[in-house]
Amino acid sequence: MAGEGVVIACHTVEEWNQQIQISKESKKLVVVDFTASWCGPCRIMAPIFAELAKKFTDAIFLKVDVDELKTVSEEWGVEAMPTFIFIKEGNLVDKLVGAHKEELPKKVERHSSS
Repeated sequence: MAGEGVVIACHTVEEWNQQIQISKESKKLVVVDFTASWCGPCRIMAPIFAELAKKFTDAIFLKVDVDELKTVSEEWGVEAMPTFIFIKEGNLVDKLVGAHKEELPKKVERHSSS
């Protein structure tokens, strides 16, 4: 079980499925950062995402490299980076595409409190 306040990188489909299962059981909000090592805007958003993980310890923050986990990216309809998706009990509740520094914290706040 991962610690609170950290971003968990999923490197395998098994790790991804395990985190989604944990979130279903705990009914926690999952915020996923779909990223790529070659993506400039992704690098801009990474420290912001890490700060949000520290602030919203009641949510699970995951990071997925789209080149590493293509099947997961395709499954969730990720076509551009960065894409942030919000999952509750296994279901997609929101999505944010692009490096929107102001919008991301608002969405995390909205979904973590509901």
